[in-house]
Amino acid sequence: MIPKISVVVPLYNEDESLPELCAWIDRIMQENSFTYEVILVDDGSNDNSWNVITELSSNNKSIRGIRFRRNYGKSAALNVGFEAAIGEVIITMDADLQDSPDEIPQLVRMIEQEGFDLVSGWKQKRFDPITKTLPTKLFNWAARKMSGIYLHDFNCGLKAYRLDVVKSIEVYGEMHRYIPVLAKWAGFKKIGEKVVQHRARKYGVTKFGWERFVNGFLDLLSITFVSRFGKRPMHLFGLLGSLSFFIGFIIAAYLTFTKFAHQAYKMTDRPIFYFGLFFMVIGTQLFLAGFLGELISRNGHDRNNYLIRERKGFE
Repeated sequence: MIPKISVVVPLYNEDESLPELCAWIDRIMQENSFTYEVILVDDGSNDNSWNVITELSSNNKSIRGIRFRRNYGKSAALNVGFEAAIGEVIITMDADLQDSPDEIPQLVRMIEQEGFDLVSGWKQKRFDPITKTLPTKLFNWAARKMSGIYLHDFNCGLKAYRLDVVKSIEVYGEMHRYIPVLAKWAGFKKIGEKVVQHRARKYGVTKFGWERFVNGFLDLLSITFVSRFGKRPMHLFGLLGSLSFFIGFIIAAYLTFTKFAHQAYKMTDRPIFYFGLFFMVIGTQLFLAGFLGELISRNGHDRNNYLIRERKGFE
C-alpha cells in the first residue's frame, strides 16, 4: 500500500534522539489516521545511529533506513531520501528534535486543501545562539533578494512538498537551503510558509559551522546563475563581453584620433592604451566563454529535458 505521507529525516550522529522522534511521529500519524513511512538517511554517522535505525525498523515496518558509507552532507541525504519516497505528501525534518512532528497535520492540510506545491517552515522564535541566528538572518535576506521568493526562513528543515516536486529536483552541494528556489525553477510556483515551533536541542551538539555559511552563499550564487543562464550562457557572457569589448574599442578609437590629430606621442606611452587593450582582451575572452558555454549547453544530454506537468490525448 502506498503511504499517504513520507517523512524524510537526514541525520548525522543523532542516536539519542531517534527513538523519541520516531515514537512522536508514529503517535501523530496514528492520531490523524495517516498511512506513512519514515525514511531515516544516516549520513555516515560514527556513533550508534545505524544500530538504532535497524532496531526501530525491526519494530515498526513503516520505518526504513538508508546508510551512506561516509559523510556526504545534508543535501545528498535529502536527495537519496527523495528518490526513495513514495508518499503523496513528503515531509522533511531534522533528527535533533528541534522540529516538532505536531506540525505535520497542518502542513499536510496546506498541501492537500490549500493547493501549495511546497510549504516551508518559519521558526519565528528560535532557541539557537546568536552565532547561528545572525548568519541565518543575513543568508535569508540575501536569498530573498536574489531568488525573488519571499520566505523568512529558507533553511528550516521542516518542509512539506507534493510528491512531484521532490521527483523533479536534484539536491546537491549545499542546495538543501535552496529547495524552494529549485522548485520555482522547475515550474512549481505556489510556495507557502507556515510559522512552526522551534525547540531547544535536547541531545548532542549542533552541526552548524561557519564553513557551511560561506558555502551556502557560494551555492546561492551558483543556483542564481544556473537558474537564469544555465541554458543560455551567451545571454550573460556575450552581454558582458560585448560591453567590455565596446569600452576597449572606444578607448582605442579615441587614442587613434588623438594620435593623428596631434602626432606628438606614441599611443603606447599613454596608460589609457593598456586599459583599452585590457577591456578588449577581457571582452573577447568573455564572448568566447559564452560561445563555448552555448555549444556545451546545446549539445548536453539534458538540453531538451523539460518538465511536463501533464499530457492529454496521448492515452
